[in-house]
Amino acid sequence: MALVPVNDLLRKADREKYAVGAFNANNMEIIQAIVQAAELENSPVIMQASQGAINYAGLEFISQMVKTAANNTHVPVALHLDHGTDFEQLIRCIYSGFSSVMYDGSKLPLEENIAITKKVLDVARPLGVSVEAELGKIGGTEDDIHVSARDAMFTDPDEAITFVQQTGIESLAIAIGTAHGQYKGEPKLDYDRLTTIKKAVQIPLVLHGSSGVPDEAVKKAISLGICKVNIDTNIREAFVGEMRLVLDLNPTEIDPRKVLGPAREATVAIIREKIRIFGSSNKA
Repeated sequence: MALVPVNDLLRKADREKYAVGAFNANNMEIIQAIVQAAELENSPVIMQASQGAINYAGLEFISQMVKTAANNTHVPVALHLDHGTDFEQLIRCIYSGFSSVMYDGSKLPLEENIAITKKVLDVARPLGVSVEAELGKIGGTEDDIHVSARDAMFTDPDEAITFVQQTGIESLAIAIGTAHGQYKGEPKLDYDRLTTIKKAVQIPLVLHGSSGVPDEAVKKAISLGICKVNIDTNIREAFVGEMRLVLDLNPTEIDPRKVLGPAREATVAIIREKIRIFGSSNKA
């Protein structure tokens, strides 16, 4: 199956009150694990490439691996740029075949964020490529995007209305209390803010920094309008944790397949668990 736009997946999720998992794809084994988990759960899935992953593996390697995976599965797969902050890089991703890109102008003044988001939309929409934007800052660290907890700002509902009206964006990442990376305590989500924003903008909303958020909190957020949930840290923990276990048990092992294979299986398991939590099983 060819790559599909994220907007198509999220509109259905919004109507039927579930969320589509967006899982960061950092290497071949993780890409394989994402697709295998989606097939086993008969779920649509979004594969995300961050700026860090692109710098590490190369844009063509990432895009071609995901396209190969999508072409060999029956479940809907989207390829999405996560936290794109450079306009030229967004354009390169669009023309390399990404079916969705995120422009992250959350650190910019509202007017500048609106202007650049509109510029990205002008390029993407004629090509059928989805665009996600972000308003408000998510705490923590992801690749080269750093936001201290002290500087993290929740999304202002009034600004969200202005932003959506002036850009016409079709999905919006909002800050309601999550953080990138590993949590030091239990996150407390602002459900009232989420409800207010959803009622005001009436478009699919996105939850970033979702690894470590309690399952019931994620489910409640989905019931209130979250349609896309980003997961990266939990994948890294499962993948690297299994690698460490294999090497601890077999310190002389030199065959990378015998280390990466079990790590891939552990990743399948955590992604299947997330898909069930998000409610997208059997929604392919």
